[in-house]
Amino acid sequence: MGEAAHRYDETLPLEYRTQESRLNILGFWIFLGAEVALFATLFATYLVLFQRTGSGPTAGELFEVQDVLIETLLLLTSSFTCGLAIFEMRRGRISGLIAWLLVTLLLGAGFITFEIREFIHYVHEGATMQTSAFLSSFFVLVGTHGAHVSLGIGWMILIIIQLLQRGFTPKTARKVFIVSLYWHFLDVVWIFIFTLVYLLGMVI
Repeated sequence: MGEAAHRYDETLPLEYRTQESRLNILGFWIFLGAEVALFATLFATYLVLFQRTGSGPTAGELFEVQDVLIETLLLLTSSFTCGLAIFEMRRGRISGLIAWLLVTLLLGAGFITFEIREFIHYVHEGATMQTSAFLSSFFVLVGTHGAHVSLGIGWMILIIIQLLQRGFTPKTARKVFIVSLYWHFLDVVWIFIFTLVYLLGMVI
């Protein structure tokens, strides 16, 4: 069993060449399924509560198009650069892989910076989690996504350190591939946040 788990298949990309790696990637897809359930619950809660503003500000009064567009541009661009990192990994170019991962990190950090600024602005406007059911659901949904992005940034930093120490191996390649799946998943979630939270809030 242990021998089979470490048997190489040279016809596959490096991250898929051992059975252990393939099972780990499959396990991460299952984990992402659980994440889909988590965010689906948060979205459903938000959509039920987003018009229950009480005496607090409404979404249309609170949201600013410019800041949201900048956050969206930063995160979607980071998804593209993350894809370029995988492209470089498939070509066997560790310098290109690390370079594009670093660019992805910078874009992700920029996204988090703008999101924190956005939250601080809302609090200064008197819009806190305690203000209304709408704001409670908003901060939980968007904050959970932001926490996931922050986790992804830390995770990517650790993987870059491993790449510098160990170079390309099936294990490091698998870790890069898995973190890229995680990052793309967060970008997809943000598209739904942008549409169902911000755009919907500005229209209604």
